[in-house]
Amino acid sequence: MIGAGFAGLAAALRLARAGARVTVLDALDGPGGKAALGLTEFSSGPTVVTMPQVFRALHARLDLPLPELSAARPTTTYHAPGGRLFAPEALHVAGSLEPTLAQLSRVEGRRYAALLASSRRMYLDAQDTFLFAPPPGPARLARYALTRGRRAAPLSPLHRHVRSGPFMTPFWLRFATYLGADPYRAPAVLHNIAWVELGYGVWHLRGGLLDLARTLHAQAEALGVRFEFGTRVTSLSAHGGLILGAHTSQGAFAADAWVSAADRALTLSWLGSAEKPTPRGVSGFALQLQLSEDRGQAHHIFWPAEYAREWRDIRAGDLPRDPTLYLHLDGTRAFLLVNAPPDPGVTDRPEEYGAWLLARLQERLRDTPGGPLPVADWRALSPAEYARTAKGGALYGRAPHGLTGSLRPGWQLPHARNLVQVGGTVHPGGGVPLSVLSGWNGAGQLLGLPFDDLDGRQVPQGTEVWPFGL
Repeated sequence: MIGAGFAGLAAALRLARAGARVTVLDALDGPGGKAALGLTEFSSGPTVVTMPQVFRALHARLDLPLPELSAARPTTTYHAPGGRLFAPEALHVAGSLEPTLAQLSRVEGRRYAALLASSRRMYLDAQDTFLFAPPPGPARLARYALTRGRRAAPLSPLHRHVRSGPFMTPFWLRFATYLGADPYRAPAVLHNIAWVELGYGVWHLRGGLLDLARTLHAQAEALGVRFEFGTRVTSLSAHGGLILGAHTSQGAFAADAWVSAADRALTLSWLGSAEKPTPRGVSGFALQLQLSEDRGQAHHIFWPAEYAREWRDIRAGDLPRDPTLYLHLDGTRAFLLVNAPPDPGVTDRPEEYGAWLLARLQERLRDTPGGPLPVADWRALSPAEYARTAKGGALYGRAPHGLTGSLRPGWQLPHARNLVQVGGTVHPGGGVPLSVLSGWNGAGQLLGLPFDDLDGRQVPQGTEVWPFGL
């Protein structure tokens, strides 16, 4: 196994449970992938989870106590310049759209309900082809395109499909960034991402995602999985279509079969190949903030004066001058993230940009109920830091722009019959629940095990409410 992020941990666990002898190589010093960058004991993102049923199913398959999950209410609080707030509730947590629609004008409310219904339809239409099934072949893709695909506005860009005024348009556009897209270049089909959050909810995981990584790591070790941390792969040796070994910073490793949970572009480079020259998805610039007092759990987004300008800066290869601020509060810790170009060299003074970001955040918080954060210490994570786990620091691999760009590559690589590629840069996509599905099932395919959707389809129906503690 290469990579001990969530996809790699899920893959190692499924292989070990099937009786394989597994060794995991990872360049970092511990499990968690991107979540383990920066300060120790401090997740570097992601911060909350969606698709809670996947995490429950994974724990059940591993005979672990079920995770403690609680719904975020509201999902997020959105702050516009000038002071307007919007705090939507997830439909299957609140049980009704009324708390959300009450915050909008009548025109905005009608548009919100219509776009939420559109997102739900796109999600349900896509799930059996692109989420809870093996990577689709030509026949399944054609069947989707000729039936459900026509309802996904295939000829429309996302920014046109969700147009709903200066306040609400950025709200709908930002969901495409969950897959690393520039929302002004994304296809309308990525609108389905909004339903996962606004329909099924955002959930806090007790202990956080870094604690989950450590739980899975401990379970893997109990099953005999061997971990080689601080081991950076430099190349893979192949002969006759088989991967024979890996050359690393700690010497050579040989194996009968391989799973790479690293960025697909990195895997190809280790094989002396390269991805097609397509744009990389967005990276991030983050601050890990240590607070001197408990600020509870919450998720906030502060809009810039002009959302489109942020993306013009990123397209030009610059750190945005007025970025969207994503703030997650978790007790005495906080995590601030902004979008950034996938360029490790975008700045050689990350502390300077980090200090500027912190000042902007504190300014935006001045008129909120809690006021500015009591920051005791902080650390900046630039695209160069994220490049330790992804080519160029792109969080989700290549950019999902255009209809073909929105398709994630499958688990097979050319000329490597005994290797499967899993993780957020391949099928079914980015984000922790989809990465777990990728690792669990990509590794299962290597051993001929049946596909397991990890209960992904077991979601509330109609206006049924998901219980907070699950």
